Amino acid sequence: MIGSDVGKVLVALGLLIALAGVVLMLVGRVPWLGRLPGDIHIERGNFSFYFPLATSLLLSVVLTLLLYIVGRR
Repeated sequence: MIGSDVGKVLVALGLLIALAGVVLMLVGRVPWLGRLPGDIHIERGNFSFYFPLATSLLLSVVLTLLLYIVGRR
């Protein structure tokens, strides 16, 4: 009984990792992702700082809604 539960968790974890890999491959194909108004980019001489604030907020809202919808079932 316990082995069956562990097996299900491992399969779910594997699917989640595979899904994360697919998402990371596709993110580079979305030209506006990471270049939204509100993303902070500072360049001064040899120094460059980039913080995707607006992109992080957008992804947080999307993932929150997605997990809320999945969790309701």
